[in-house]
Amino acid sequence: MKRIFLTGYMGAGKTTVGRSLAAELHLSFIDLDLYIEGRFHKEIRQIFAEKGEEGFRDIERRMLHEVAEFEDVLVSTGGGTPCFFDNAAFMNAQGTTVYLKVSVDELAARLETCKQTRPVLQNRSGEELKQFIAANLQAREPFYRQARIIFDAEQMDGPEDVQRIIEQLKEII
Repeated sequence: MKRIFLTGYMGAGKTTVGRSLAAELHLSFIDLDLYIEGRFHKEIRQIFAEKGEEGFRDIERRMLHEVAEFEDVLVSTGGGTPCFFDNAAFMNAQGTTVYLKVSVDELAARLETCKQTRPVLQNRSGEELKQFIAANLQAREPFYRQARIIFDAEQMDGPEDVQRIIEQLKEII
């Protein structure tokens, strides 16, 4: 039985790497945000709007506990998942945790292209986007660093980089 939890800031590559790594390891793949949306038949932003962050984080915690019961699974967590309740310690107790570490500059470059799908980023660009990411990353880093494996996922420009990361993670995990 194997459980792997990928953590890291939005744009770090948790879903991209996770989906391919799960396939190579013959594990089921779960994107926690998509799992929540499927269970509640609402988008994450709708849940946030209706229940606020506190309500969403409680749902997220409950769904994390639910998927942690599954066997042979790789879970791509939301960017904030390890930062609330005892989620980081819980994931460490349930399986292997991996923090995909990426610099502020690289995260800003990745998120600039898809910020329209991320409401918290929509009205930010350039230096303002970098400052927002830097402040959030600084607050979240102590939680991310509780992962058993801290992996440099800085270089992810194309499929060959994703494959290289997967091969390296397979050796470590």
